[in-house]
This record gives sequence, structure tokens and C-alpha cells, in this order.
Amino acid sequence: MSRVGGWTVAGVALIAGVAIGAGSAALEATLRPWRVGDFLAVDTPSDAPTPQADVPETTHRFGSVGSGEKGQHAFVIRNSGTAALVLTRGATSCTCTVSDLGPSTEGGDGTAEATAKRTIPPGGETTVSIQWTGKGPGGPFRQQATVLTNDPRRPEIAFVIEGTVVPTWKAVPDMIALPKLSTKSDAVVTTSVFTFGDEPPQVESLAAIDDRTKEFFTVSSEPLSTADIAAEPEATGGFRVSVAVKPGLPIGPLRQTVRMVFRIPAEITAEVPIEGSVAGDISFAGQKWDAARQRLILGQISSRAGLSTKLFITARGPDRERVQPVVSEVVPPSLVVEVGEAEPIGTGAVLRIPLTVTIPPGSPTANHLGSEQAPSGRIVLTTGLPDSPTVSLPVSVVIGP
Repeated sequence: MSRVGGWTVAGVALIAGVAIGAGSAALEATLRPWRVGDFLAVDTPSDAPTPQADVPETTHRFGSVGSGEKGQHAFVIRNSGTAALVLTRGATSCTCTVSDLGPSTEGGDGTAEATAKRTIPPGGETTVSIQWTGKGPGGPFRQQATVLTNDPRRPEIAFVIEGTVVPTWKAVPDMIALPKLSTKSDAVVTTSVFTFGDEPPQVESLAAIDDRTKEFFTVSSEPLSTADIAAEPEATGGFRVSVAVKPGLPIGPLRQTVRMVFRIPAEITAEVPIEGSVAGDISFAGQKWDAARQRLILGQISSRAGLSTKLFITARGPDRERVQPVVSEVVPPSLVVEVGEAEPIGTGAVLRIPLTVTIPPGSPTANHLGSEQAPSGRIVLTTGLPDSPTVSLPVSVVIGP
């Protein structure tokens, strides 16, 4: 084939390819409408009445909203077309809702049905009210709500709300960790409470609320300095909470809660947990004893098989000979606790007292795993010690069939 003939064939092929490609593109465009942003390009007869949704804004930057507080903004939708525009609620994000499609400038009966679905005549307009709730500990948020329309070019409109959630209050630290305590020691621990209201906080009451140990806690407060408040972003005020712990707390894990009531100017009730443990002249050990969590973990037990395990009390100090444990309470009631004879260890400076903990076969089912829905069980002992006359051992156990 000559060079001229080759170029001729190539040229014909190129022209044919372009023609075929253009035809395919035209066919695809005909079968699949062209979408740009919120708009959908469709083929509508020029003389047919058609609604047209026009929206001056689809995004609103709200600024700051307090955690738990509600915000609202009204967007405007106009009908610039020649047929009635029908609006219907669409999907929303989890904290954003279309609360009302609003009254139209023409027509509309204002009934409950009309607020969920609104018809706007040509030349009319309405407002779409978007509500949202600030949630979480704080930070930027972006929520979205959609409205469906019968405008063939704009079948849905997405409205976006942007802003920043600021907490109403914030404790730093948000959990008070006690130092290692003994039954004879005292301590003072603190936490700073920052507020984000329009006014400085006015503290009305402070108290430890767990009846079992609240007599050992004294709670007080003082305003934070200007420098302390400025160190916390967005904070407008704050106060420092001091918790004084008195000697005499019972041996074992310790959980308490400080409840605070203050105004900013709205009344706020806030709680901060306190956690720690108290040691004394007696301690516990055993295969199923969790020393870190200070609890007896029996786990899941079959009622048919039952369980038996050993727990040991170690007594030291000048009053060790006075330690004579007596079981005063068990939960669940099917727990059987037997106290053995004290035995000296080494030179006798330490005594060891065995406890046999048994769940007999045939025990009724029970759930004391240690959750809010299934509180821990317990073994309560009287010790004979003047400084810690009783001790309560948490028990995690589930007795199944």
C-alpha cells in the first residue's frame, strides 16, 4: 500500500470514529439526563407550565451553639416558574430536622398537613425552617436537611447548617482520682469547672451524694482566676471544686459523686465522679481476686456445676490478733462464705485467714456482672478492727442455667 493510500485509509477511519463517538455520546445524553450540582437537565416542552425552585441561600453559618441547646434558621424558597411548586420533607442528618415548611405568600391553609407538604403558586414563596441540636463535647458541626420538589430541574434542595458546638460546662479533670488512701489518712483533691454561659457561674450547692460514704467528704468551691479561664478556649467563667477526704473510710474500692448546682444564668446540675481505693491493716488475695479493681471476679457459672474458690485475708499491724471476720451479708443470697482459722505467716507479724466462697449446684440464676443494669454482688464482713469495723467486697458473677 502506498503512503498516500495509507493516509487516506487512516483519515477515513478517523472521521468514522469521530462520527460514531459523537453519535454514541448523543445517544447517551438522550438516555441519561445531564446533572450539574442541584440541577437536573431535562427535555421539557417550552410551552408546558413548569415550576421553578429558586433559593437565595442553601448554607447558613450559625456560629456557636451550646451543647444540648437548639438552633433554628429559615431558608426562603421562591417559585419563579409557571406551574405550582410542591415541596415535601426529605432526609435529614441525625440532629437536624425540617420543623416547618412555613406559610406561603399566596394560598396555603396553615394546617398540620400543610406544614409537612407545601404548594407554592407561581410567583409565590415560602420559608423552610431548619432546627438542629448541639450535641457532643464540643467542636465544629455540619448538619443537612433536604426538601423534595416537583421542579424537574431541581428535584431536591439540600440545606446545610454549619457552626461550632460549645459545651455548657466542662470539668477538668472530668473524673477525680483519689491518691492511695488508708483508713487513717486524709486528702484534698480538686477539679476545675469551666462554664460557657453569658454570665459568670453562681454556685448554689455542692455535695457528695452517695449515702454510704458522704460523711467522709467535704466539698467547697472558689472562683477561677482570669488567667485560668482564659486558658480554656471559649470558656466565659469557672470555679474550682475542692474535695476534702476525712479518715475512717471503709477498706476497699471507693466510688463517690460530687453534685454541683450552679447558674449561668440557667440552672445547671452537674456531676463529677470520684474513684479510688482504701487500704488498711487487712488486704485480700486469691486466684479470682482482682487486686487492681479490688473485686472478686467469679465470672459466668453454671447452676448445674456450681463453683468453689479460696480467698485469703491478710492481717498485719498491732491489732492483727483482733481480726475475726464474720459474714454479715452476701449478694446473691446463694453465695456461701465460710471463714477458716487464722494462721501466722513467718515470724507471726502477719496472719492469714482463709475464706471459702461457694456457689452450690442448683443455685438460682442471677446476674451481678457489675453494670448499671446488673449491679455487682457483695460480701460484707465485720472485721473486729476499730478503724475499719466492716469491709464490703464487690463480687462480679453471673449464674446461668
